[in-house]
Amino acid sequence: MSLDTDIALAHRLAEAAGAAIRPYFRGEIGLESKSDTSPVTLADRAAEEAMRRILAAEAPRDGIVGEEFGAEREGASRTWVLDPIDGTTSFVAGRPIFGTLIALLRDGFPVLGVIDQPILGERWVGAMGRPTTFNGAEVRTRACRALSEALLATTSPGAFSDHAAEHFMALAGKTAHRRMIWGGDCYNYGLVASGQIDIVCEDSLKLHDFAALVPVVEGAGGTMADWHGEPLHAGSEGHVIALGDPARLEEVVEALACAH
Repeated sequence: MSLDTDIALAHRLAEAAGAAIRPYFRGEIGLESKSDTSPVTLADRAAEEAMRRILAAEAPRDGIVGEEFGAEREGASRTWVLDPIDGTTSFVAGRPIFGTLIALLRDGFPVLGVIDQPILGERWVGAMGRPTTFNGAEVRTRACRALSEALLATTSPGAFSDHAAEHFMALAGKTAHRRMIWGGDCYNYGLVASGQIDIVCEDSLKLHDFAALVPVVEGAGGTMADWHGEPLHAGSEGHVIALGDPARLEEVVEALACAH
């Protein structure tokens, strides 16, 4: 399929997921805990099921990796990666800063990504070789003259292991840490693409958590990498940084390595 066809399909997936999610928002969500203690709701499952139905009809040879229902056609060169609600805790709390994440991987590398916030009606779309758009208009990351001026965000201090937390705090100490943002999940990465946040740093993300974010941030002029500065792909371990200004990458990697 052409990239335009893939983008159109990704939009349909986002629309279907949003239609499944909205009736549950601030309503009866059927909250449960998965085996890893993370939360899951009826909306998570309904949204992923809706997306899988479309892919079964329109891209039956493509692989699928979904947070709620696992993998299909593993080993396919084209794989759709689905996170129906990234930020389920925010969804449960009635905070509209969660998002549906949709990615297309080719041979393990993200080439298309969508961050969709179905309550606010906000959608970032990034695709390889094209500028990232926010609700159809091109967006750009912002320049960051010095790490000491950088606005840093992360979802939760509790998401870091003790060892990783030391490295994160080493980075935080070199940024404008008094303005650090806690919370936000995938929404923070959309804000990096739109030039509102400079750096996001997180630990222990899974493929469905980060795959869609890479084309969105990089298509807006930023960069995403692991904590060693290496590109993200299906085999990455989940130590993730996003920067609006790629010029700060080496400094961020050095800061993360400076924990004692």
